[in-house]
Amino acid sequence: MTAITIKPKPILEEFLKLPETKPASEFINGEIIQKPMPQGEHSLLQIEVCEAINRVAKSQKIAYAFPELRCTFGGDSIIPDIAVFRWERIPIQPSGKIANRFEIHPDWAIEILSPDQNQTKVLSKLLHCSRNGTELGWLIDSETESILAIFPGQRVEIFSGTTQLPVLDGIQLELTVEQVFGWLKFS
Repeated sequence: MTAITIKPKPILEEFLKLPETKPASEFINGEIIQKPMPQGEHSLLQIEVCEAINRVAKSQKIAYAFPELRCTFGGDSIIPDIAVFRWERIPIQPSGKIANRFEIHPDWAIEILSPDQNQTKVLSKLLHCSRNGTELGWLIDSETESILAIFPGQRVEIFSGTTQLPVLDGIQLELTVEQVFGWLKFS
């Protein structure tokens, strides 16, 4: 008779002690999943969306958009492509400097779908955020030039074209889907 060895699932605390990988790994539903390496469209959209949000929200101390920030909450440790936190929720050390560890959910989580990424897994990550208090989620899909938004109560809507995109309450940002994907054009 052959003995069967069952490898136990890693636990969050063990995962957080592991060295960081490149590209980064996330801990989702008891599994360690490495994010895909960002490519051109992904990188450009990530920078442009962060800059657009921070241009209007940072100076007024309303919110701040962080690229690739590890957020550990609700039993998972994820790295949204962009994590937006309301100013008053940004973890601060006693010295006044920003904390290195964010053990809270983002207020707005944004994912940019990469060509080799599974849309269901990425959507699942945004739904985890929503279940744990995130007010708004975006899933940006450059292949279909659409943005799927997740609202409280796990309500989902798809936006395209000249449709005005929903943003976090209090941020005075008017942005359409067409404008977002227009950032990809260099001609």
